[in-house]
Amino acid sequence: MTGDTTRGEEAVLREYLDHFRATFERQCEGLDAEQLATRSVPPSTLSLLGLLRHLAAVEYSWWRRVMDHNLELPKMWGKDEHRDADFDGAVADDAVVAEAWSAWRTEVAYAQEFQASHPMDHLGQHDDGDLEMREVVVHLIEEYARHCGHADLLRECIDGRTGQ
Repeated sequence: MTGDTTRGEEAVLREYLDHFRATFERQCEGLDAEQLATRSVPPSTLSLLGLLRHLAAVEYSWWRRVMDHNLELPKMWGKDEHRDADFDGAVADDAVVAEAWSAWRTEVAYAQEFQASHPMDHLGQHDDGDLEMREVVVHLIEEYARHCGHADLLRECIDGRTGQ
């Protein structure tokens, strides 16, 4: 992204992941709880707040549970009991919004610290077998890129702002 071709795989992947994290955060900035919880189109539960909660859960699951070998940790937001709890619990409430931002920022910081202290070939334990950290990073780049596209459309519906 900076044009320097000598940075190597790890630096490039980390930069892309951080870019999409920052992009998602910009797409949500300046919105109140009601706007963040605005659903796309019925019957979908898709909202910016739901995406924020989902991405916090994704970061938590991949880094704390899989890469840090703690699969016994419960999934965030009660997703063990209800698969769509991250989206269904995304209601227009300032406390829910604050909790979501706090959780997301905490999990991103944990992920960045974990990445900085482990090599890209570090093996995480997944139900489907071992995964290298590079596989998780590439997956998260894809996950964030896809959800940034969703967020761009949601934001445009809320206030017309695009291109974040």
